Amino acid sequence: MARFVSAMILLCALAAPVGAQQVTAGSGAMLRILDKITGRVADVELDTGGTARQGRLSVTLAECRYPSGNRSGNAYALLTVIEAGTPDPVFRGWMIASAPALNAMEHPRYDVWVMRCKS
Repeated sequence: MARFVSAMILLCALAAPVGAQQVTAGSGAMLRILDKITGRVADVELDTGGTARQGRLSVTLAECRYPSGNRSGNAYALLTVIEAGTPDPVFRGWMIASAPALNAMEHPRYDVWVMRCKS
């Protein structure tokens, strides 16, 4: 078992430089918010550090990044989403534009997606 764990650690260490890529921080992000009850979709443009209110949600963008040299590449954003009347955030973490289900906000009424970074 110890050999297996050691081999996996070595394999991960060797693979990390291959998968690494340079990223650029955007000046903001474009988000899409869906109200599942009404079916309304809103595209919201946020600056880094900004907060937008949509329905009962407040969405704050801490950072948005994209691959250097490829502005239309895969964006990912660090978001905090708070619902009115709840003390804790309903979501806090990174969302990836091309794979929103990878780290999705689980909420019965709202969905939030990152569309792209602003530069």
